[in-house]
Amino acid sequence: MEWGEQQPIGRTVGRRVPPPPGEPPTRAAMEFSKLANLLPRRTPKGVFRYRSHDEMKADRERWTVDAMVAIARSRG
Repeated sequence: MEWGEQQPIGRTVGRRVPPPPGEPPTRAAMEFSKLANLLPRRTPKGVFRYRSHDEMKADRERWTVDAMVAIARSRG
């Protein structure tokens, strides 16, 4: 098979097209940003330095469990 004989891509699904400069965001984009602000943050902000991967893994698991508990409590 030569270089130019590959099958071309016919269609790409799900690619975002940015709005032109100066145009306000769409209603869907604004609704998504509101929803994203309501969800609990899984990881606290900041820079974390660990002595080992095990320490990092323990913190990440604790934050994940805390977020799962918060979601479960908010649902009732």
